[in-house]
Amino acid sequence: MLFDTNGDGVISFSEYIFFVTLLSIPESSFHVAFKMFDLDHNGEIDKDEFRKVMTLMRSYNRQGAAHRDGLRFGRKVGQPVENGGLVEYFFGKDGNEHLHYDKFSSFLKKLHDEIVRLEFSHYDVKSSNTIPVKDFALSMVASADMIYIDKLLDRVEDLDDNLDLKDLRITFEEFKAFADLRRRLEPFRMAIFSYGKVNGLLTKQDLKRAASHVCGVDLTDKVVDIIFHVFDANCDGNLSSEEFLRSLQRRESDIRQPATSGFLGVIACWLNCTKCSLQQMLSQ
Repeated sequence: MLFDTNGDGVISFSEYIFFVTLLSIPESSFHVAFKMFDLDHNGEIDKDEFRKVMTLMRSYNRQGAAHRDGLRFGRKVGQPVENGGLVEYFFGKDGNEHLHYDKFSSFLKKLHDEIVRLEFSHYDVKSSNTIPVKDFALSMVASADMIYIDKLLDRVEDLDDNLDLKDLRITFEEFKAFADLRRRLEPFRMAIFSYGKVNGLLTKQDLKRAASHVCGVDLTDKVVDIIFHVFDANCDGNLSSEEFLRSLQRRESDIRQPATSGFLGVIACWLNCTKCSLQQMLSQ
């Protein structure tokens, strides 16, 4: 398993914090993250650079900030986060190798994909590589605003009465495509709102076109039908885009962190706050 970096069959607390910290980096910011790690601007990252910025990022992460250097409830539970097994993967056993962008971005993509695979496996109890349409719908509304959650859950329950949808099953490829769209939320949001301002209501074909042309994600008709069933508030054949996008954004915030913390918080501090200047990071 990707999360078990030292191959001991269990995920240690330090490994957990390590991956939670890396998951705060959105896919659209992989290259920015690499540049931030590359403190001396030589196009590669060494072990010391990696450890310094990981320490900084962890201080902006909800879980990481509360448990410095593997401490939890006053007890030592493992080696410091920045000395986890992944450091050996990146920099070799002696710690003298250098990390280049291709390997860094490839690993982060695999990390995000592994999260999607684990979530799918949670629903795929029979290991059939498909899940019930109702479970897929529940995964879409899991992080919805509490103001709307009851209404959305009612729409999910209504799937049982929809003869065209109730017996459908979602493949892992379809599940992952929707997750990929969620990870590219900002360009998708811009496309949806821009289209809405010009043309008004959003149809199924509009949604598919926005996902494909702007985000490079192909949604099947089946997935689009389910999205519209759950998020077509007026049952008029048009998507309630604000409600839909709000649910996607809250879901990504749960996976990463709010914009004021996690990686985005570090970037904001890195760019605007003298306390996080390059000189101070290098002197740590």
